[in-house]
Amino acid sequence: MIDVQRSFVVNQPVDVVVAYMKDFANAEEWDPGTKSCVQQSTGPVQQGTIWHNVSVIKGKETELTYRLDRFEPGHLIFIGENKTATSIDDITIEESETGSLITYHAQITFNGLAKLAGPFLQSEFERLGDETAEKITQAVNGLSKGVAQ
Repeated sequence: MIDVQRSFVVNQPVDVVVAYMKDFANAEEWDPGTKSCVQQSTGPVQQGTIWHNVSVIKGKETELTYRLDRFEPGHLIFIGENKTATSIDDITIEESETGSLITYHAQITFNGLAKLAGPFLQSEFERLGDETAEKITQAVNGLSKGVAQ
């Protein structure tokens, strides 16, 4: 299993950060591995909303179906699945002195023969964790203050 966690501060209030982060289609802006992410279910983003995500890791393209599994004030959990892996993106957003503290925790569990690759991919996901924290910070800090997206 891959397990990566990063905590960092952004200059936006919690409600603005939650409004932006709850829409997983925005992963195209902040997730360095995401090539495309398109909402598949209709209507507004809410618990149960589904996205089709295409990611590229170490040059290999993979497709996952992501679901907003938990949508609570300041806490989002997305679960992405395909036949070879399950990805859990657990995001907490708390008020800080200068905006919001985001804790991004990603866990990827590989299935079948893909389990063998897990230990070799940890360092790649650690690198992606650093890039993700940087890109989320840039994307969120670039939002208009007080305007939920």
